[in-house]
Amino acid sequence: MSAVAVLPRMLGTLFYYSPTSEEAVGVISELAELPALLDWQNSSLIEDATARLCSVDIAELPYQFSLLFEGQGAMPAPPWGSVYLDRENLLLGETAQAYRQFLRTNEVELDTDLNEPEDQFGLMILAMAYFMETENDDAVVELLGTHLLPWSGRYLELLAEADESGFYSALAEVADEFLKEVSEAYEVTADTRQLYR
Repeated sequence: MSAVAVLPRMLGTLFYYSPTSEEAVGVISELAELPALLDWQNSSLIEDATARLCSVDIAELPYQFSLLFEGQGAMPAPPWGSVYLDRENLLLGETAQAYRQFLRTNEVELDTDLNEPEDQFGLMILAMAYFMETENDDAVVELLGTHLLPWSGRYLELLAEADESGFYSALAEVADEFLKEVSEAYEVTADTRQLYR
């Protein structure tokens, strides 16, 4: 698997799975490798963010994950695209339905054992990793330009501001830089005029 597909798989895992899950624990042990996975344009930012990721006590993360990703209390940075893109800021709105149709068209079926919206940030990054691995460039371009980039910048900004542990704010910086790099590589831009949150 190419490095460009490894990185979104790592990021998607950390944005979707609890830090104590088997999936995330394996990725967390490999975080020191992040700077080497791409020829980053902003390498000093990635090195700094990676150092902060590696310095956090993982035992402190489950509560923060619950607050930021599972909805324990008010969510300062909801991880679902429709919250940012639909006029009423609701889950499972029109943009979530459009993303669901996009997945069906590309023969992707999510099997998370949970009844949840597919437009969760981590799940979308994992879908992008799959499309990269299968060399479905058209799907990568559509996922980025239509379904992810229009809201990801605002989401990552809110996540970085809301995280008290420092882990997810550093992760947000890495994800933001990765999305900039991959957008440039695929020559994708996003129209953010429909951003409501």
